[in-house]
Amino acid sequence: MQATLGGSHVDMDTREEGLPGKPRFSAQPHVGRWLSPFFLTCAVYFLLWSPENQPSWVGALIKCLPILYLVVFLWTVYPGGSYSLLLQGALLCSAVGDSCLVWPEAFLHGMAAFAVAHLLYLWAFGLTPLKPGLLLPILLASIPYYGLLLWHLPPDMVLPLTAYSLVLALMLWRGLARGGSTCWGALLFTLSDAVLAWNLFVHPLPHAHLVVMATYYAAQVLIALSAFQSPRLKSN
Repeated sequence: MQATLGGSHVDMDTREEGLPGKPRFSAQPHVGRWLSPFFLTCAVYFLLWSPENQPSWVGALIKCLPILYLVVFLWTVYPGGSYSLLLQGALLCSAVGDSCLVWPEAFLHGMAAFAVAHLLYLWAFGLTPLKPGLLLPILLASIPYYGLLLWHLPPDMVLPLTAYSLVLALMLWRGLARGGSTCWGALLFTLSDAVLAWNLFVHPLPHAHLVVMATYYAAQVLIALSAFQSPRLKSN
């Protein structure tokens, strides 16, 4: 049974049975319209950011706004189903991480928040299909990079960053295995973190902040859009 309210389509039988719901709106043709605030908040962040900016709660809020909007986007357009809820949880943890990274002294707290976000993404992506062959190229790329990075890390950062890198690599594996926009989102997330770490600990890179944040925002929106490619959604 379906009820239609102002162009919205709700699958009543699915909700009553407690199964993952379909998108609340016919979102596929209107994704651009729904994501306009996301792109607007990204533009505001890039326009207002300056390397001379001092850490502040206002700056942290502006940085988090695109991610917080993605939470609202998923909750509004596709509120049902564990996959969407896990993505929303990961996005909220990412927003906490974004806020912490505004203050250099809170770097470890930010990394911990992002580690939790990646674990939630791992849970959402699942282990099907397994595709263990994807681990080989990930290891071939990761081991030389982190081997070089470890030489430049302060001693107290070696263990936390190693643990975080392992979680990130697992998230990348499951994202690649899932395919679709999840694949590209996981790749861009990994690229963003790799550029950030190299810029912080090894050698400053030109336009590093622009590259880090552009790839990061793109990664998050691509992963959020995977809610509409979810196998659970297709099965409904």
